[in-house]
Amino acid sequence: MSRTKSRTALLAALGLIAATGATATALGTATAGAAAAGCKVDYQIASQWNNGFTANVTVTNLGDPVNSWTLGWNYAGDQKVTQGWNAVLSQSGAAVTAKNLSYNGTLATGGSTSFGFNGTYSGTNAVPATFTLNGVTCTGSVPTTPPTTPPTTPPTTPPTTPPPAGTKADNPYAGARVYVNPEWSAHAAAEPGGTRVSNQPTGVWIDRIAAINGVNGGMGLRAHLDEALRQKGDGEMVVQFVIYNLPGRDCAALASNGELGPTEIDKYKTQYIDPIAAILSDPKYASLRIVTTVELDSLPNLVTNVSGRATATPNCDVMKANGNYIKGVGYALNKLGSIPNVYNYVDAGHHGWLGWDDNFGPSAELFKTAATAEGSTLANVTGFIVNTANYSALKEDNFGIGDTVNGVTVRQSTWVDWNRYTDELSYAQAMRDKLVSIGFDPKIGMLIDTSRNGWGGTARPTGPGPKTDVNTYVDGGRYDRRLNTGNWCNQAGAGLGERPKAAPEPGIDAYVWMKPPGESDGASSEIPNDEGKGFDRMCDPTYTGNPRNNNNLSGALPNAPLSGKWFSAQFQELMKNAYPAL
Repeated sequence: MSRTKSRTALLAALGLIAATGATATALGTATAGAAAAGCKVDYQIASQWNNGFTANVTVTNLGDPVNSWTLGWNYAGDQKVTQGWNAVLSQSGAAVTAKNLSYNGTLATGGSTSFGFNGTYSGTNAVPATFTLNGVTCTGSVPTTPPTTPPTTPPTTPPTTPPPAGTKADNPYAGARVYVNPEWSAHAAAEPGGTRVSNQPTGVWIDRIAAINGVNGGMGLRAHLDEALRQKGDGEMVVQFVIYNLPGRDCAALASNGELGPTEIDKYKTQYIDPIAAILSDPKYASLRIVTTVELDSLPNLVTNVSGRATATPNCDVMKANGNYIKGVGYALNKLGSIPNVYNYVDAGHHGWLGWDDNFGPSAELFKTAATAEGSTLANVTGFIVNTANYSALKEDNFGIGDTVNGVTVRQSTWVDWNRYTDELSYAQAMRDKLVSIGFDPKIGMLIDTSRNGWGGTARPTGPGPKTDVNTYVDGGRYDRRLNTGNWCNQAGAGLGERPKAAPEPGIDAYVWMKPPGESDGASSEIPNDEGKGFDRMCDPTYTGNPRNNNNLSGALPNAPLSGKWFSAQFQELMKNAYPAL
């Protein structure tokens, strides 16, 4: 295929350069994973600026099925690939190769896959003249009239149209399937026994700017959305993203610190939220129900871990004073909430954090303040999520908050410690009622993360504890076997909880696995890294605690990797202690 200078210049001005091979028969014989007998390539410039550009590439196999692929091309000018996603890209001189990842290597006849990359150029950013798939040239005719707008969908995705006006679901999970992240699924399936749960939907964490386009060859935001369209078929599809990159993120912990410093609110807005919003608002994705859980582990810290509290930390005082948690959450809700098919759920901690009287009401008021900051309104909030990446039991059946033993209330037990709630379901329903009472829409719903709060296995109590005293009664009957509800890192003895399901209880939109089981909460020892993640002693199994966990041992598993990295030993324990059992 060839391009004249005038055609290339015209397409570059339009922001689109496309190369296609029309049902060409390649030279040579195809074998699975070796060569395709025919192929077609769409090469699109998604955006172009100064000396940089972003390209999206879709390759379609027109020949025999293949189980791995390598796409190659040569640049005519001075173009260099700098960062890619959904493929392993390399460049030697003008020659570029893109190889499949573990989850997208198989291409049936007529099957397609897409990847993308950022690059630099000088002079003319000319389209490659020829592409090869597994060493075989993709050839064909070239349209003489360039398209005036980019295609709205890759060839393998079903047609998408925005939902009719006024049809946004009260509960996005109702009547919908939920996206299965192929990267997490592959990790789970590779574990012995992991195929029992590898088809479960989990949240996709966008926890740094680079994650928007994909890190180390992994899937970026667009890749997940494209795969969600593929999984969707003719029905409704929910895809879940965790928006998690506030300045000074999680001021009371180190393992979950992020890349942005306390004052980098402008960078958060322009380099993180704005690019995410631009992708989510693409009409191509309008048929998806996009759930965003907004900024975990931050707002509640402004209530519980500031000066005047025994658990105060200087970093949280800084974030309360500069207001950047409030500004960041408000900005995110406003930008994302303006997209018709996006459903925002705000983090509301968990019962072992906010269930006390002096935390519960002030936190609800703070959530309202954030939801109305930076031009946002309460209408941008679909609901709230509790217990994200935590371990609090869904329901404690063997004791209730109103129980007494020898005239002593359960609230006086060491475990409950004057909390108003014993589990996540009662807390979530009460928090919802409180939020509605202060002005949130009565239709708001709650999500409960049940990914790691099953607490099954042989240690699970089968009935109430003995009524010797209030502590034997509570400790003997409680499912949650942590040493303290303040323990949060890689907890020993935990199990997979209720499988994701829609509308399981009044006021609850869904049980979800927002934290992908098997991904670490934090390293159990110092590990140098470029992600801004510090070493938190709460992830060290030898740590004897602090006021936030009443100076108990951390209860963490040993030999854990950095937060977000795969932790095989934990995944195996979660399966072993699953409740309901696998």
